[in-house]
Amino acid sequence: MLAIDTNVLVRYLTGDHAVQSEKARALIDGERVFVSVTVLLETEWVLRSVYGHGQAAVARTLRGFAGLPNVAIEDAGPAARALDWTEQGMDFADALHLARTSFCDGFATFDREFGRAAGRIAKITLRAP
Repeated sequence: MLAIDTNVLVRYLTGDHAVQSEKARALIDGERVFVSVTVLLETEWVLRSVYGHGQAAVARTLRGFAGLPNVAIEDAGPAARALDWTEQGMDFADALHLARTSFCDGFATFDREFGRAAGRIAKITLRAP
């Protein structure tokens, strides 16, 4: 299995660079690849911030990619839960933080918007420090 970087994943998903996109497609379609949660997080940010894709559309795209037979996602369960919450309106980074810490007794943040979204979407109450 080969770990891939954000730039390879973005080229695969966007097809925006003829040579690099073709190489990314051949690599990912041709062998088993591993995507770390940090690469997933950075890819979400790039697709949303640089390419202007909407949050829910990016989540659907990443979910589709994660379902490919040659793709292994680090912490796949929490990553899927974070994508679910993102499709419902939570910021992906916040959703990923929350999903990956479900074993904890709570989550402290000063971010009120995160707290409202967590209570509404994830049914989790965050605690202010």
